[in-house]
Amino acid sequence: MESYIYVGIVSCVGLLVYYFTLFKAGSARSKFKIKAPSHSGPPEYECYVRAHQNTLEHLVLFLPGIWLFAWAVDPLWAAGIGAIWPIGRLWYALGYYTAPEKRVLGLLVSMPPIYILVLGALVGFVLKLV
Repeated sequence: MESYIYVGIVSCVGLLVYYFTLFKAGSARSKFKIKAPSHSGPPEYECYVRAHQNTLEHLVLFLPGIWLFAWAVDPLWAAGIGAIWPIGRLWYALGYYTAPEKRVLGLLVSMPPIYILVLGALVGFVLKLV
C-alpha cells in the first residue's frame, strides 16, 4: 500500500498543473477583458483557453489511467511513467501561451504516458484473467 503514495503524489501534481492552466485562462480573461460567458477573443486569449481545455480533456484519461495501471501492473511503474505527463502538459501550456506551434513538443511528451498507462492497465487486467 505504501507504494501507492507515489501514484497519489503524481496525481496531485497533475491536478496542480491543471489548476495552473485554469488560473492562467482566468487571468487571461481579465487581461483581454473577455466577459463571461464568452470564450472567444483575440487569438492570444484563445491560446490560454485551449491550453486549459486540452489539459482537462487529457486529465480525464490520465487520472484513471495511472490508477488502473497501478492496480493492474505496478504502482511504482505507474508513478514513474505518470510523472512524465504533468511535465509534458506544463511544457505544452507554456508553449501554447507563446505561440500555438510551440505546443507540439509538450504534446508529444504528454501523450505517450496516457497510452502506456491505459493500454498497459488493459494488458495487466487481461493477464490476470489468464
